[in-house]
Amino acid sequence: MAPKVERLTNVESTELGEGPHWDADTQSLYYVDIIGKSIHRYVPATQTYTKAVIDTNKNVSLIIPVRGEKNKFVVTIGRQLVLIDWDGVSKNVSIIKILYEVENDPDSLDNRINDGKCDPSGRIWAGTMGPERELGHFENEKGSLYTFQNGQVKKHLGKIGISNGLAWNAELKKMYYNDTLKGSIYQYDFDIEKGTIGNGKPIFTLEKMDDEIVGADGMTIDTDGNLWVAVFNGSKVIKIDPRKPETLLQTIPIPAKQVTSVAFGGPNLDELYVTSGKFTIDGKILPPPEHGGTYKVTGLNAKGYPGISVVL
Repeated sequence: MAPKVERLTNVESTELGEGPHWDADTQSLYYVDIIGKSIHRYVPATQTYTKAVIDTNKNVSLIIPVRGEKNKFVVTIGRQLVLIDWDGVSKNVSIIKILYEVENDPDSLDNRINDGKCDPSGRIWAGTMGPERELGHFENEKGSLYTFQNGQVKKHLGKIGISNGLAWNAELKKMYYNDTLKGSIYQYDFDIEKGTIGNGKPIFTLEKMDDEIVGADGMTIDTDGNLWVAVFNGSKVIKIDPRKPETLLQTIPIPAKQVTSVAFGGPNLDELYVTSGKFTIDGKILPPPEHGGTYKVTGLNAKGYPGISVVL
């Protein structure tokens, strides 16, 4: 039976939905609207949807619960990682404190953090991207990839175009990473104790489609070790086997062009949630509700892992 793709009809369309995180403790899906500067929560069991706008003129690009702390989350605001309090219901968000700030040099002040998540130990990995003078057009190789832990910031990669999807295979000691502008998905050797990576190499190349460049955006890993990757500008999610370079296993068409990220969720972790955007690039209007919709894909015969919360 073919997978079933459903748009969640009781949630708002996002300008640029991103960063889906399944919280097993509350059985909730959290995600952000980067351009809308808002955080969102969806509870499948009750089909309850709530959102809160953060009072900032900077983009908000991720939301991750704090382990063992009720209603506490780490979000990004521009170049900062910030601790907030949100009950997941109201429209009110309290900013508690700034945890970290990166790229304070004069040449990087217009950069911003884009995507990030926690590795299996609860260590935050997040990367930046260069200025966006016009929606959809970026200064290339201005970003970096960092870890944030115990008050320390460590830079791992530089000259990044758009820092995006992350996933880990703890058993194989591998980390997978997407710089969307590079056109390939990369694999790194990963040391979970030291929080270091090395020996990066491309394992899957995305091809040009419809005279437009597509990019590997957010991704996740299933319990079989396969990667599920959102293809921005490609109207699809792809499943690949990272252990076999250039091996495409499955393609899931999504009714939105700007497919941004994916996360497994649901009571059995067998539902794939997909975020998307609808912002205008070069005058090409993408009408809602399909574009900017949040989707649930079932019938994949695959299971994933819950999101890893932050250890502060």
